[in-house]
Amino acid sequence: MSRTTEITTAALMPADERTREIAEDLYQEVAAAPIISPHGHVDPALLLDDAAFADPTSLLIRHDHYVTRLLFASGVSFAELGLDAAQPAAPRAVWRRLAENWHRFTGTASGYWLQHELATLFGVDEELTEDNADEVYDRIAGVLDEPDFRPRALFDRFGIEVLATTDDPLDDLATHRALAATGAIAGRVIPTFRPDAYLDPSGAVFADRVQALLEATGRPGSFDGYLRALEDRRAHFIANGAVSTDHGVLEPFTADLSADDAERLFRGAREGSLDAAEQRLFRGHMLFQMARMSVDDGLVMTIHPGVSRNHHAPTFAAYGADTGHDIPVRTEYTQNLRPLLNAFGTAPGFHVVLFAVDETVYSREVAPLAGFYPSVFIGAPWWFLDAPDAILRFRSAVTETAGLYRGSGFIDDTRAFLSIPARHDMARRLDSVFLARLVREGRASLPTARRIARDLVDAVPRKAFKL
Repeated sequence: MSRTTEITTAALMPADERTREIAEDLYQEVAAAPIISPHGHVDPALLLDDAAFADPTSLLIRHDHYVTRLLFASGVSFAELGLDAAQPAAPRAVWRRLAENWHRFTGTASGYWLQHELATLFGVDEELTEDNADEVYDRIAGVLDEPDFRPRALFDRFGIEVLATTDDPLDDLATHRALAATGAIAGRVIPTFRPDAYLDPSGAVFADRVQALLEATGRPGSFDGYLRALEDRRAHFIANGAVSTDHGVLEPFTADLSADDAERLFRGAREGSLDAAEQRLFRGHMLFQMARMSVDDGLVMTIHPGVSRNHHAPTFAAYGADTGHDIPVRTEYTQNLRPLLNAFGTAPGFHVVLFAVDETVYSREVAPLAGFYPSVFIGAPWWFLDAPDAILRFRSAVTETAGLYRGSGFIDDTRAFLSIPARHDMARRLDSVFLARLVREGRASLPTARRIARDLVDAVPRKAFKL
């Protein structure tokens, strides 16, 4: 047994010998199962173009804000990380900065994912240090031009059966169609309808986006025309394989307005004349309308709330969005979603998946909601919570109320393509650990635990996302 195998076999398993044996047994049930990734942010052009990755730094550091944010917090500037277009940094120099700070990632999810990627993809079974940084860099760089390390080959090697992207409503989805037409990968790459910028009148681009939406669909500039335009684009996404919509809102507030009030607020939103309370009411009504549309067209509705985006204004101004300074805030679901769930919570075929980065909401609200409403599914630990200890806390928080079959299955939520198998493997190990504990405590039989382990990576996400 190689050291790499030893590291990856033992990772995340319990210290208690008997529990570890059961967990490893359960993990073997799912270790090689196909990956279903129903929510993520990989650019489909990566797979269509199938170009070789440029260098280890662009592959593993620059596009992973989990990595860059911790380096920045540790005193490494964005210029040193190669994120400043005005001050290009040599990829090897950026890699050395990671190596110098490798110890800072101990115990973090991103550190585990990086270690997993280095070991399983590149055979790097030693810790990264300042002394071996160049040797490891050269080892990785030396294989990136090989056919086996092109994106499509890795997609098949990872065993990805379904990969969902996140897409603008006016995207013509030509990349998805062209990729499907190649027949070059075994799995499916499907779009996801992400309409946030078209629904939030507080956004600087709202009026322009709405105008573009109306022009693209030929709908009139009334509120009803606006709704029909959104429905047209949803139909386009469905025709191109979409199964879900995604809503990244600060709060999951919903409101059911009269036609006259909705028309009045829509006019004010386009004119930019709404105050903060009116903007909130319009957003709430549009989240309500998105649920109504999901009842009609069958798209699964996913809600990702509770993040204050672009928290550090100077960084946003200099480097743009998705650069590591989005910060969680409290989330409330029970009262915010009541109008939506009163109207649609028992509607046949309606699925709404509730995510959170506020751990307090799992046992207090999300699990009880999913334990009653047939439409509500528990979103997997997401973003700041897709980490080993947080996942085990999540399982403990929701299982006693809602069981193990009211969830979404794991979602990797990543732009970092190479981390997809590491993230899913982590979740499979931790679910095996949780189930092993239930077996050891006499709360589940081993055969039932085996079945649940398999279902958590297959039947559960298929049901939640209508796959």
